[in-house]
Amino acid sequence: MKILGIDTSSEVATVAIMDDDKLIGEYTINHKKTHSQKLMPMIDEMFKSCEITPNDIDLIGVCIGPGSFTGLRIGVATAKAIAHARNIHIAVVNSLESLAFNMNLSKGIICPIIDAQRNQVYTCKYSWENNTLVSIDNISVKNIDELIDEIKERYEEVVLLGEAVDLHKDKLNDLDNIYIAPNSHKLARASSVCELAFEKYKKGDVKNHYDVVPYYIRKSQAEVQYEEKLKRMGENGK
Repeated sequence: MKILGIDTSSEVATVAIMDDDKLIGEYTINHKKTHSQKLMPMIDEMFKSCEITPNDIDLIGVCIGPGSFTGLRIGVATAKAIAHARNIHIAVVNSLESLAFNMNLSKGIICPIIDAQRNQVYTCKYSWENNTLVSIDNISVKNIDELIDEIKERYEEVVLLGEAVDLHKDKLNDLDNIYIAPNSHKLARASSVCELAFEKYKKGDVKNHYDVVPYYIRKSQAEVQYEEKLKRMGENGK
């Protein structure tokens, strides 16, 4: 079974192809969020390099969020288009579990963080139990200072990874009980999306492309500002 993995939930654009348990190609760019320009050329180039075509793909794994609103729409729309053309299923993966999967040898608490703007992060905590990645709390949006206070109270080592680690590194460097993931594992990897998608496929946890939508958690900043503008206009019109 050949699986195409796609993750555009952050500034990183990453795609991969896995053939059952074998990773045969992975392409990652961590340079500006111009996913609309880069994603399809990345996929096309990877197909050529791996000497396969879209007709060889049996399943698509796509990261649905949380993360960049625009990036998520681009990644999900691309996955849906390919799945529709091929009439194949999609396995959806959230961006935090995909990041946590990068640290599959960790024995501590894994805490991925993704920038949510305004000093906030999308986050969730995970651990490995019997070779299975398990979430130990709910996905949420937290102020980075609130999350740091939570980490300080834990007696275990906490592994931090995700693009927001670099954004808040000055605050995180003061913590004694953390381990910052190495650069090779710190950011999104489509190979992790592929592996999680394969596990979900084996459990029957797949979707028709019509049913796949981005996972936003909250409204975009543009939507919030628009609603505030309408509210002010309404108040001024009274």
